[in-house]
Amino acid sequence: MAIPNSLLWAVDIFGRVYTLSTAGQYWELCKDRQLEFKRVSAVKHCCWGIACDHQVYAYIFSSDVPIRYQEETYENQRWNPVGGFCEKLMPSDRWQWSDVSGLKHQQLDSFTLPSPHWEWESDWYVDENIGGEPTEKGGWTYAIDFPATYAKDKKWNSCVRRRRWIRYRRYKSRDTWAKISSHDDPKQLPDPFNDISIGGWEITDEPMGRLSVWAVSLQGRVWYREDVCHHNPEGSSWSLIATPGEAVQISCGPYDLLWATLWEGQAIVREGIDRNNPQGISWTIVEPPSSENGILHVSVGVNVVWAVTKDRKVWFRRGVNSHNPCGTSWIEMVGEMMMVNVGLNDQVWGIGCEDRAVYFRQGVTPSELSGKTWKAIVSGRESDRSQTGSSTSLLSAGCFFSDDVREQMSLIVQSDADISSDTESPQIHPNLADTPLSDAAATINGNNGGSQSAEASANAAVDPLDSAPEEASPASDNGEKAGLEKPESSADQDPHPAELQWTNIDLKEAHKKPLLSASTFPETSSLSSLGMFSVGVEEHYGADEHPLWAWVCGGGCLVDSHSSLKWFTLQSGLLSSVQSLSLSISPAQTTAWRKQIFQQLSERTKRELENFRHYEQAIEQSVWVKTGTLQWWRSWKPHKWTDVRVALEQFTGNDGMRDSILFIYYMFHEEKKYLHVFLNEVTILVEVLNDAKHSFALYTPERTKQRWPIRLAATTEQEMHDWLALLSMSCCESRRIQGPPSHQAIWSITCKGDVFVSEPSPELEAAPHLMPCDQMFWRQIGGHLRLIECNSHGIVWGIGYDHTAWVYTGGYGGGFIQGLASSADNIYMQSDVKCVYIYENQRWNPVTGYSNRTFHTSNYNAKGAEEEVKGDLPAMPSLSVVSDWYIDFNISGGTDREGWQYAADFPTSYHGHKTMKDFVRRRRWARKCKIITSGPWLEVPPISLWDIAIIPSSAADTEESIALWAVSDKGDVLCRLGVTQQNPAGTSWLHVGTDQPFISVSIGAFHQVWAVARDGSTFYRGSVSPQKPAGDCWYHIPSPPKQKLKQVSVGRTSMLAVDKNGNLWYRQGITPSYPQGSSWDHVSNNIRKVSVGPLDQVWVIADKVQGSHSLSCGTVCHRTGVQPLEPKGASWDYGIGGGWEHITVRGNATEAPKTALHETSEEHSAKPTDLEDGENGGKGNHSKTTLMVNEGQELERNSVNC
Repeated sequence: MAIPNSLLWAVDIFGRVYTLSTAGQYWELCKDRQLEFKRVSAVKHCCWGIACDHQVYAYIFSSDVPIRYQEETYENQRWNPVGGFCEKLMPSDRWQWSDVSGLKHQQLDSFTLPSPHWEWESDWYVDENIGGEPTEKGGWTYAIDFPATYAKDKKWNSCVRRRRWIRYRRYKSRDTWAKISSHDDPKQLPDPFNDISIGGWEITDEPMGRLSVWAVSLQGRVWYREDVCHHNPEGSSWSLIATPGEAVQISCGPYDLLWATLWEGQAIVREGIDRNNPQGISWTIVEPPSSENGILHVSVGVNVVWAVTKDRKVWFRRGVNSHNPCGTSWIEMVGEMMMVNVGLNDQVWGIGCEDRAVYFRQGVTPSELSGKTWKAIVSGRESDRSQTGSSTSLLSAGCFFSDDVREQMSLIVQSDADISSDTESPQIHPNLADTPLSDAAATINGNNGGSQSAEASANAAVDPLDSAPEEASPASDNGEKAGLEKPESSADQDPHPAELQWTNIDLKEAHKKPLLSASTFPETSSLSSLGMFSVGVEEHYGADEHPLWAWVCGGGCLVDSHSSLKWFTLQSGLLSSVQSLSLSISPAQTTAWRKQIFQQLSERTKRELENFRHYEQAIEQSVWVKTGTLQWWRSWKPHKWTDVRVALEQFTGNDGMRDSILFIYYMFHEEKKYLHVFLNEVTILVEVLNDAKHSFALYTPERTKQRWPIRLAATTEQEMHDWLALLSMSCCESRRIQGPPSHQAIWSITCKGDVFVSEPSPELEAAPHLMPCDQMFWRQIGGHLRLIECNSHGIVWGIGYDHTAWVYTGGYGGGFIQGLASSADNIYMQSDVKCVYIYENQRWNPVTGYSNRTFHTSNYNAKGAEEEVKGDLPAMPSLSVVSDWYIDFNISGGTDREGWQYAADFPTSYHGHKTMKDFVRRRRWARKCKIITSGPWLEVPPISLWDIAIIPSSAADTEESIALWAVSDKGDVLCRLGVTQQNPAGTSWLHVGTDQPFISVSIGAFHQVWAVARDGSTFYRGSVSPQKPAGDCWYHIPSPPKQKLKQVSVGRTSMLAVDKNGNLWYRQGITPSYPQGSSWDHVSNNIRKVSVGPLDQVWVIADKVQGSHSLSCGTVCHRTGVQPLEPKGASWDYGIGGGWEHITVRGNATEAPKTALHETSEEHSAKPTDLEDGENGGKGNHSKTTLMVNEGQELERNSVNC
């Protein structure tokens, strides 16, 4: 199976493994049915289990991206005067074949596959790459002696040389249970295992996809599986971990929480687990809740521990966190369970003692980790549903076709009722049993039936004991725990109840009465109740009773308060048949029908208005006013927030045009003054990233030049969004912009993740009179993204901060933009996870060493990071914290083992190791926050992406399939197949092999594919075409001298790249016969991102752009003067900013007027360029420019960053 979004795993009492998707409603049997299992433990991409032979098995999901592991060895040679370089080495030298250190002997034939689950992908070959630069043919690197620093060039004193040989092996046992070896020594007997738990994926991301796998053997010993990661999914070996007693069961959380239970009934907690020591250091014993009944089972999450004692009572551990993994005390919870399991987001599942059903703990939130009530999962099995298809399909036909069929169906219903009468089936209401289907439906959907059903559903949804966790529930009369929310048995009810008899299902007694009428299923539509058809008749012939579960695992099941689950109501076969039949009406037929009605209405409107065309309007104009109170960041010093009154006046003229004016009334020296802004002059309204205020900025062309917008703040996020929505709609009305963006639109993203779009003008690129890009109007589209790419066929893809891929659905609006400003359909919920950072700074002093005491001139010391940032984060309904504070080790410059970076003083460049001259240090703390919003985006599962590129195409192109390339978050290069205008999401991924992880990819209009590796090296993919979408091989292109690239963008004939120091480079000499080009030419500095369009137009996100009032980082800039004879352009035109993170113009294929092509670059250079610092001293050649300011200039505090 391809990995789905989220799965709940379970094992029944017969050892069969099932999965239940969060998007589905049926348990699906695992494909590999040959094995019987006792227990399983799952994460998102894999599952480990203990089979009935007490051996460990791993189930790895299949994917379009293969699991590859790189084996390497080095060939070493020394030079001698007779034969030159040869294999004869000195006795003190390393082996001829060795590892990178030279200490280990590694011949080519000594490498073997670690298990039968691997296969060789290719033979050995030489790696012709060193430090991001290509070597000479043969891959040799030279040095004076072993060991030393190697270089690709041979010198007169090069006495030794070496080259690297690499070979890949591929993991082949996917979508099947692969047996994990118990011992490295095959002569030893396998150690029988009793329990297993996997977790720890949040401890560190080095190596990629690292997991902690813990197991308990029947002898009571605890084992840890070494080296389990993405590239080695089965690990390497088992390590024995000493314990204070014999262990029975173990549970591992996503972070550093690990608990186990002992035979004596105590629990032991592992302490000292971190990224440098994932096995931990020591054990601490935790006593059970009561001495009479020890702990039988335990399960842990991020900040929670649940336990089941030997008397089957459920307990919650209070006060558990990363600083106190043992917690403080036990709280008894309502209900009795065989076992419990904590999954993602600390959600809890359990298996009931009496009915063996799977229960879900409802109401678990970060503020209430213990939840509120247990609710049974009543989803059926896929095999059961398939056995009801033939009968229900005939029943559904009776609902849609003729009365004759309906009469026949009533006979079938009666006959089936006779067949099931021998068993204890629930009684059908006498007034409905003999009623025709249509009448039955009317009766059920009538006022009485509807109200009764609603009351019954409401009663069933209320937990009878929704009490505090400390209060234990007394047992009910029939011995059941009232806290287990289960529908009541119809046999126990009054013969003439007030509610319908089939509104509830008795799960506990299901093994006594397997025959359930279709009308007994709760919360189904009226169609599912039409036939009174007994599903139990079909189950009687093939399906057994409802499954009895032995184990459940939610470690790979992502559920939160926003999730909509279909697990708690049974759906009859009739409903699915009706839905499948209704799909026979194609969307094309529906669209044609709507268009016809719309056309008829339009024609009628024209006919009716034709006779009144010469009449004057009764009302010449109308005025509409909205007022409110906001805060304004005043424009004079000292700059501060001041209370203002805001009024928006909207008026309609004789021509029907609407325009609006925004007035801002403020006090200046006790005198009332005001600002006014015509909304038809506003170019953008954008939220501002402010720690203490819900603020937004309003730009006009003049204020864009100044880098000083109007900043307003509201008291709540909702009030800010109300004003933003109103002002945005007014701006769009003033410019008569409505509906979805065009295929030529320019997309951009702010550093806050907001998505904006602008409709390009033909005068934007090449015309006698260029339109300045600070006059472009940007409107917001719902969603939250980090990166976005598009082309002129309307294909738009985005990537979130959590690396989730999204495809554009064609809608508009979403988020806070509602009503008429948003499309009615194609708007979907979207979530993203973003990190909030804070730095902890320390200075060294001779007495105490590094401490929190700093000079008054030093940077702010983030002592007590958690308390400080808690005050800085405003309360946003769309933002929720999903992790605790943790040290971030993925920071530029590297860190030491504790996450510190060192430097001589504040502020300067930091490095990850301490030297004698380092007197200050810092480390970064991070916290993950989840954003819930909506927009015209659909998720493209399951592979997480880092970069994406879509082939730019002109308006004349009519290609059926559209080339789309991507780089995964693990560095794999992928090619998307099946992308068309009708199916922009495509069908599947095609993996393109590489020798190292990549970070950027781009494809040009003629299928020129360029990419950048993680080490900064550049590659060109040869022979890419529509017939051969993945090409054949990579060509290593030398990078600019002493620079490492980080991003590339390819247009029609131009290729530009940005290096890690912010320099923009143009690739010279690209021709159809030599597409790799010949050399690099420097264009500009202070560049963050570049986007080259289908007409070779160049747009960038630039840093340090100087305005008349302020300096801004993250500014949209347009390269003017780009012509076939001058592809690098002449100068920069500065647009919206700062605070912008990404821009793409790869959809703008609007051809400029032909007369514009004859213009020279003199008009462009006539623009004021006094802020540019050309390398040629202003002698008319502006091909090399510096953006705005010197490197040393400081940013002003008042610069607006969104």
